[in-house]
Amino acid sequence: MKIQAQRGTEDVLPNQVEIWQYLESSYSKVARKFGYSEIRTPVFEDVNLFTRTSGEFSDIVSKEMYDFKDKGDRHIALKPEGTAPVMRATIEHNLAPLGNHTRLYYITPCYRYGRPQKGRLRELHQLGAELIGSSSAEADCEILEFAYAFLKEISLDGHPIMINSIGRSECRLKYSEVILNHLESYLKDVEDGVRLRIQKNPLGVLDTKDEVLQRAIEGVPSILNFLEDESKQRFDTLQELLVEAGIPFVVSPEIVRGLDYYTETVFEFVHPLLPGISAFAGGRYDNLIKQLGGSPTPSVGFGMGMERLILALEANGRKSSLSSPQVFVVCASQSARSECRKLIRNLRSEGIISGYDLDNRSLKSQMRQADSSGAEFALIIGEDEIANKTVTVRNLKSGSQELVSRTKVVDSLVNPNESSCEENGL
Repeated sequence: MKIQAQRGTEDVLPNQVEIWQYLESSYSKVARKFGYSEIRTPVFEDVNLFTRTSGEFSDIVSKEMYDFKDKGDRHIALKPEGTAPVMRATIEHNLAPLGNHTRLYYITPCYRYGRPQKGRLRELHQLGAELIGSSSAEADCEILEFAYAFLKEISLDGHPIMINSIGRSECRLKYSEVILNHLESYLKDVEDGVRLRIQKNPLGVLDTKDEVLQRAIEGVPSILNFLEDESKQRFDTLQELLVEAGIPFVVSPEIVRGLDYYTETVFEFVHPLLPGISAFAGGRYDNLIKQLGGSPTPSVGFGMGMERLILALEANGRKSSLSSPQVFVVCASQSARSECRKLIRNLRSEGIISGYDLDNRSLKSQMRQADSSGAEFALIIGEDEIANKTVTVRNLKSGSQELVSRTKVVDSLVNPNESSCEENGL
């Protein structure tokens, strides 16, 4: 039986890895500029970490989470999102002492069971960041500046971030009643499980992808009409700070996020090249650390889907490429193999991508390998080159060829205009 990758997972092949590495290195570079330190958390956690934080009746927990009993009869879950594990680690290792600001970022796989489709895999990868210890609107602005700076770094900027405020407990309680009253006739005709899920998490329906439910919630008033005075003032301040920072945004009252732990500021970013697919999202979660048994600690952060960012980059014209040797070393005689190995070790130690034949094939076969490798130059050593301590450097695109002193061959490749090569006439 032929074994294949599981549905909803993808192999990242050699010709695709470059764009992944580009995203990861670009993200880490921007994170460090903003003063964020990397954290890495386990792939699996106690299931209670997610039922207590995301909400037992959220779609992530009730429909999408991979959970199971291990051989020790422990109830385990593969992490469906990155924030809760970071907060668990923050409490466990005392990473955020009261009065301090802690900045953390991560690059991690996550797992959600659902119907695979464009930009939605069962094994997905997240870039995320958490700013822990500040309740100010300036912290919200910083996390959005960080996210937008990364978009700019990878040339996906220039489009607005959708922002909203869902207030605090009093606001959400009132608004939940408004939603349930609006959906009263709809709830009479649905299954008991669906009704219970909506009653437990009314705000979650605003984030639904169900077209029937989307029609049912049409006409629900904006949550912004129910904000506490303090939350309203805070949201106004955030907008002023974003204008000051030059971050484009639009106020979108329908943005609520699907997890129970959010408070006040929430946001999403949908790139116009990927309509309907959120490239990143996040918000404030001031009660999350307290929910997990820590001291009350305000926090804000975001998560970005790497697969979705890659789709946007590819739609924007960026292509993955398989790294090709910059040079291919060719042994023109059996006696030259030792010298060829010395040369290739020297080239690699200088950071020059190099390839050569491992199977002692003919000169003609080696030249074919050099052409097919994608290398720019073939470096040829034979009897004459050994005697004269030179290397024949052939440009594989133009066919031009020149002799270079063995001691200057690296310089000739790094600084081709400054090399002192003798034309060989071929």
